[in-house]
Amino acid sequence: MSPFRGRLTGHAGAHAVTVARHHGVTTMFTLSGGHVFPLYDGAVRPEPVMNLLDVRHEQTAVFAAEGVGKLTRTAGWAVLTAGPGVTNGISGMATAHFNGSPMVVLGGRAPDGRWGQGLLQELDQPPILEPVTKRAWTVHETSRVGSAVHEAFTLANSAHRGPVFLDIPMDRLYDHADVEPPLPAPSTDRTPEPDAVATVAHLLSEAERPVLVYGSDVWLDGAEETARALAEELGIPVITNGQGRGVLPGSHPLLVNRARSTAFGQADLVVVVGTPLDFRLGHGLFGGKNGAGLAKVAHVVDSADQLATHLGLAGSVTGDVAAALRGIGDAAKPPSALAQWRQLLQDAVRAATASDVEAMRSDAEAIQPPRIYGELTRILADDAVVIGDGGDFVSYAGKYIEPAAPGNWLDPGPFGCLGTGMGYAIAARLSRPSAQVVTLLGDGAAGFSLMDVDTLVRHRLPVVMVCGNNGIWGLEKAPMQLIYGYDVAADLTPQTRYDEVVRALGGDGELVTRPEEIAPALRRAFDSGVPYMVNVATDPENVYPRATMGV
Repeated sequence: MSPFRGRLTGHAGAHAVTVARHHGVTTMFTLSGGHVFPLYDGAVRPEPVMNLLDVRHEQTAVFAAEGVGKLTRTAGWAVLTAGPGVTNGISGMATAHFNGSPMVVLGGRAPDGRWGQGLLQELDQPPILEPVTKRAWTVHETSRVGSAVHEAFTLANSAHRGPVFLDIPMDRLYDHADVEPPLPAPSTDRTPEPDAVATVAHLLSEAERPVLVYGSDVWLDGAEETARALAEELGIPVITNGQGRGVLPGSHPLLVNRARSTAFGQADLVVVVGTPLDFRLGHGLFGGKNGAGLAKVAHVVDSADQLATHLGLAGSVTGDVAAALRGIGDAAKPPSALAQWRQLLQDAVRAATASDVEAMRSDAEAIQPPRIYGELTRILADDAVVIGDGGDFVSYAGKYIEPAAPGNWLDPGPFGCLGTGMGYAIAARLSRPSAQVVTLLGDGAAGFSLMDVDTLVRHRLPVVMVCGNNGIWGLEKAPMQLIYGYDVAADLTPQTRYDEVVRALGGDGELVTRPEEIAPALRRAFDSGVPYMVNVATDPENVYPRATMGV
């Protein structure tokens, strides 16, 4: 990053914008509020003008900033007005926290000059945000706003990445100052410890049934090419999740996502890279029936605070992920007995794929979710950005859609917060202007953020939305019936016309009720050049099978 040029002058809002630009920010996501007007002024004066993108709900601004962080690997920026503006963004910050997404949120704050007198939207916000941010604090001096914003972006972009929150009292933000620019942040040494690298390399060399797991931080730490090279050089099967999906494309013979249960159940070593050992990975209990935990586990992460502590690790490496994988590849020898293991998993992949193909061609009158994905995968280009915002419907997407490149799959992640879809779609259209962008919505998730189609329309951001409309809360209805024999609070109105909502907001769309209508509707959506909703009435009896509720 180049050094700052010139002094920071004018009001504190201008200082903040100048520093944000220095950190690569091109768009400020916000919802208008008087506490942060100086930031808007700093964005539009002087030239060059920063893109100021206003939304209909603050959570969308935060999700958009997080989406930019995910897609560009550089912190996005959301600006929220004081009080409810900030609290409306908490779920977005929590989501970014659990995803390790780089992002800075700057909040307005009631003025210092009359603090404690019952001011409008007076709230001490940082203590609320501390549990879900890398740091949350208030800057009380106008002269320190620029350096604080610099610190916030530096921290957000440093491993382990995540959201940073900073608020500035209204009177300090409007005040003027003339100060020296911030000093460049000192570089940090992230070189992995050689002995730790050697340990994991030895484990791989000696394993008979190893599996590599690649997660989001493989992408965020710029290690995707090294990760693929390691797998190919050693011939080790790979399972991907999060933004690690696409490190190996769907056609790659080493990608065994379709044989996940077999791989995890029979592995003797699982090396997990760039993702936590949480419920998505059975908490790291691999090998043996029902997660007996007989397999050895090694963990490779970008910083020490990400290492699993709830189980004994056979090996662990912290630091630059690309350097760690490069070191492991240099030191490891290809395991000698891998051919039979690879064949077993590839046979399982072929069997699962054959079953998938049959499901994706279903002509059942009540539309089955796999049929939607069968049609969609024929249309998606290799650079398409696919966004999942939902429960049951998006679970099917995770099974049937395999990205062709890393970083192109966005979902809420382990926090499981619905409502990310419109914010992520905004981020994707801005960050990848020439790519297809498709947001997959459950009908439940659609209720959280569909009003921000208005934002897509106002800012001319064409996005395809596909809604799996089964008229129920699919992740809740079936489990409640299983536990109690009945369900409550799990029904929505069947075939609600979400497409008409999109049309009313200035986009376009249609309702699909027959399987043969899906493909033509999708083609019209991608050709439309506007925000377009393909609202598909799906079979409420077809619920995604799951073995765990994440506990």
